[in-house]
Amino acid sequence: MKRIATIILTMAAVFSLLIGCSKSEEKEKDNTLVIGIDDKFAPMGFRDENNEIVGFDIDYAKAAAEKMGVKVKFQPIDWKTKESELSSGRIDLIWNGYTITEERKKKVLFTKPYMKNAQVVVTLANSNINKLDDLEGKVVGLQSLSSAADALNKNPIKSKIKTVTEYADNVLALKDLKLGRVDAVVIDEVLIKYYMSKEKNTYKLLDESLAQEEYGIGVRKGNEELLKKLQKALDELNEDGTAAEISKKWFGEDKVLK
Repeated sequence: MKRIATIILTMAAVFSLLIGCSKSEEKEKDNTLVIGIDDKFAPMGFRDENNEIVGFDIDYAKAAAEKMGVKVKFQPIDWKTKESELSSGRIDLIWNGYTITEERKKKVLFTKPYMKNAQVVVTLANSNINKLDDLEGKVVGLQSLSSAADALNKNPIKSKIKTVTEYADNVLALKDLKLGRVDAVVIDEVLIKYYMSKEKNTYKLLDESLAQEEYGIGVRKGNEELLKKLQKALDELNEDGTAAEISKKWFGEDKVLK
C-alpha cells in the first residue's frame, strides 16, 4: 500500500513539474517577440565573422524590446515569404531594412518610417556603365520580391534590359556581379554603401537612383496593440538619444528619422 501511495505521489509531483514547466514556457513565449530578418542584409542585420547576428536593426530592436519589457528572438527567414511568415504567426515583426510600400500596406501594419533609403544601381568600378540608359541590352540582378524589383519595374529602362536575374539575397547578386554573370545590380543604397566601405575600389554607383524610399517595421494586421507599444518605444529611443547612438555606431552619423 505504501508503495502504491509513493508511486502516486511521485507521479503527481512529476505531473505538477511538467505543468509548471509548460506554464513557464508559455509565459516565456508570450514575453518574447520573434523578429523575422534577412541575415545577409548588412549593416541592418547580418552575421559577423563569429556567425553572430548583428547590425543596426538588431541593436535597435533590442533597445526597443528593453523599453517594452520583453525579450527578442531573431529568426532568419526566406525574404520572399516574409509577409506569409508574419500573417501565419511564425514571426511577430518584420524588421530588417523593410521598405514601406503601398502594396505592403495592404498586407501589414507599419510603424512610422525610421530611416531613408534609395534603390540604386551598382556596377563594377571598371564597368563602362555610367548611367541608367547604359543598362540597355544588359543583364541586371536583384533580390527576388524586394523593393528593388518594384523600383526597376516602374522605370522605363526595364523594357530595354536584356535579362533580369533574381536572387535569394543581395550577397549572391553581388557575387555574380564580381564573376561577370550580371552587368549591374539594383540594390539598397544603405547596403551597397556598407560594402563599398569594406571593399575599396570594387564597385561604382550610378548617379541616378531608381526610387527614394523609407524603412519601417512590419506588424501583423489586427495587432494594433503591439504596433502602439512598439511605436511608443521607438519614440522614446529617439527622445533619449539611444537611436542616434546606435546609428552613429553603424553609420558614423545620426540617420534615424525623427
